[in-house]
Amino acid sequence: MNEYQKSRFVRRVVSSMLSTVAGKKVAVLGFAFKKGTGDTRESPAIDVCRGLLGERAHVSVYDPTVSEEQIRRDLAPAKARSRVAVARDAYEAARGAHGVCILTEWEEFRELDYRRIHGGMEKPAFVFDGRNVVDAGELREMGFVVYCVGKPLDEWHSHMPAVA
Repeated sequence: MNEYQKSRFVRRVVSSMLSTVAGKKVAVLGFAFKKGTGDTRESPAIDVCRGLLGERAHVSVYDPTVSEEQIRRDLAPAKARSRVAVARDAYEAARGAHGVCILTEWEEFRELDYRRIHGGMEKPAFVFDGRNVVDAGELREMGFVVYCVGKPLDEWHSHMPAVA
C-alpha cells in the first residue's frame, strides 16, 4: 500500500464504523511487511495502526512472527500505548472487536474459523481485507460487513459517502 492507500484504508474503516472508532476495538491481523518474514520496515500495518490510534481506537495486534517488543517499538507514541494490545492469536485479537483489519497475507488468515471470530465480535462485525485474503462472499453469508481492497463494495458501504 502506498501512502495514499494506507490513509484511504483508515478512512474506510472509520467511515464504515459510523464515522468513529473512538473507544472501539479494532483487531489487526498481520504486522509484518509481507508473509514469511518478521520484518516490519515499511509495513503498511504501522501507518494503519497509527491512523487508527490517532482516531482513538483500541488496537489489538496479532502477527505470527513479529515480537511484541517490535510492535510496541514501531507504534512508539507513549500517549497511545495504553490502547495497544498484542494478542497470542487471531481469535484473541478479534474477541470483542468491532472490526478486523487483515494487513499481511499470512496463510493462516485464510484458514481461520471466521464463524468463531464473528461469534465473539461486537455487531455489526466488520472485516477490512487489505490483502484480499478472505472469501468476501462467504464472510458476508456469516453476517460480516466486508471491505476488500480493489473489490466491489459491500451493500453496507454502498450507501456511504465515497472515501477519497
